Amino acid sequence: MLSYLVKIQVKAAALRDERGATAVEYGLMVALIAIVIIVAVSLLGSNLNKLFSKVASSV
Repeated sequence: MLSYLVKIQVKAAALRDERGATAVEYGLMVALIAIVIIVAVSLLGSNLNKLFSKVASSV
């Protein structure tokens, strides 16, 4: 009986292994940060282009 309980605990511990989950979480965070950077650059890029064009035309 005791050996059966030990086998169940070992299987439960293997199911609770979260090493792969942290890698997935880091991957999701990197993807989200990349999306934010792309959106910020695209929004600021068009505004900076207008600003530089205005300065270039005034000179």
